Parts: sequence; C-alpha cells; structure tokens
Amino acid sequence: MSYADKVFVENVNDILTNGYSDVNEKVRPVWEDGTPAHTIKKFCVVNRYDLSKEFPVITLRKTYFKSCIDELLWIWQKKSNNVKDLNSKIWDSWADENGSIGKAYGYQLGVKHIYPEGEFDQVDRILFDLKNNPASRRIMSNIYNHHDLHEMGLAPCAYSMTFNVAGDTLNAVLNQRSQDMLTANNWNVCQYAVLTHMMAQVSGLKVGEFVHIIADAHIYDRHIPMIKEVIKKEPLPAPKFWIDPEVKNFYDFTVDSFKLIDYKAHGFDGKIPVAI
Repeated sequence: MSYADKVFVENVNDILTNGYSDVNEKVRPVWEDGTPAHTIKKFCVVNRYDLSKEFPVITLRKTYFKSCIDELLWIWQKKSNNVKDLNSKIWDSWADENGSIGKAYGYQLGVKHIYPEGEFDQVDRILFDLKNNPASRRIMSNIYNHHDLHEMGLAPCAYSMTFNVAGDTLNAVLNQRSQDMLTANNWNVCQYAVLTHMMAQVSGLKVGEFVHIIADAHIYDRHIPMIKEVIKKEPLPAPKFWIDPEVKNFYDFTVDSFKLIDYKAHGFDGKIPVAI
C-alpha cells in the first residue's frame, strides 16, 4: 500500500470525525451556482514523507502526474502568471480576459532582489545557496507578498518552501495556508515532492524528507460524499519514481523528465465541483 494513501485516509477521517464545521459562518468561497461553499476543517495538519523510500502519490484515485508537473514548471521554472503558458484549464477561473492571474505565484518567484552576491530572483537564489551555502538556514521562498495581494487573482495557497541540507541530503518543508483535501491535496504533495527531487539532483544532493504543513485542511460540503467513497477503496502499491539523471540544470527539466513507473490507481466517477 502507498504510504501517501495511509496519510490521506488518516487526514480525511480526522477531519470528518474531529473537524470544525463553518456552516454557520459567512465564508468567501462560493459554488458555481452562487451557494456559499462551507467546509469541515482541521487546523495545522503536518505530514512527513521520506522521499528516499517512496514517492508520495495516492492510489485511491488517480493523480494526473503530468498535469501537476506542468503546473509546477509553469510556476517555478517559467515563473509565469499567464494561463496561456499552461497546458491545462485549472487556473482559468482566476484569470482575467488576457489570461493573467496578476502578481501571483510565478510572478513573485521571478521578481529579482539585490543581495551581496548579486541580483537573483527567488528560484535562482535557492539554487545558488544550495550549491554555495548549503549550511544556510535561510534557503527559502515566500510568494505571499502582502504588498501585491490586491493585484493577485488568488492569494497563494502553497506559499513557502524551506530547504535544509544535512550532510549530503536535502530536506524540504512546504507551508500551505489552505488546502482543499479532495481536489488538491495529493496534487500539491506530488508537485513539491518532485520539486525537492529537482533541487536535490541539480545541487548534487540526495533527496531526504519532505514535510507538508497545512494551516487550514478542509473538506468542502459538496465533497463529503465523494471523499467518503474514495477512502473506502483498497490502496494499491506505490509506484517507482524516475527522474532523468542526465539533467543537471534546473531549467532543462521538462514534463517528460519524470515518470511514475507501474502507477496504478482506482478510477473516480463524477466531476468534482470546485469552489471559487
């Protein structure tokens, strides 16, 4: 059984059993028909994955691996804020008529800053420090820029990565302010596990632990019957993760640089409604 399945089932059961319902509160998200989108939620869920042992993809329902990689590269490699640079339609609800999501996500990673060593954007600063200052405790990104929030199509959910080197091993922490457990949980886990593998490989490091911290882990009201059906299924074995060993430059990775070998997952009936 995939370890990611075990973590997901435990998280979901905890939320359903012990979570707080905001049904009597005024909430910002709405469904497509305008109805308020209420949730059951838990505060500060922390999950740890040892990437040296297993890649954290669930098998209870399929995670569309290529699409999640495409979005990761759109943000971290292209540093784009335009949905026209993305192959899927997942961001369309937050884009303007020109396809822009404003000063959000990739835009923030691409802003350059002045350091004693020179001018870097956030991604290049991380890459520089992993190679030149691996003992630093300041190797991190942060795209939750309060100064620009009013110009963002969506305030960043997954907003900060912290990288920490122990000997020859790279560990990482993802901080996320908000997580839709059915729609996006394993999607984000897979993305940032892959990012950790990418950073490790181009820095000449081994991959270690990936920690995912979620401040508000929630299940939307209309997702509850669906997620109950998902967690009833029998988990399958985890696949093997492959990353192209020939890639030594972060910007040379493509969607085809990664594979899940022997990935089998249960089917999922029905379309998941997304609150916006």
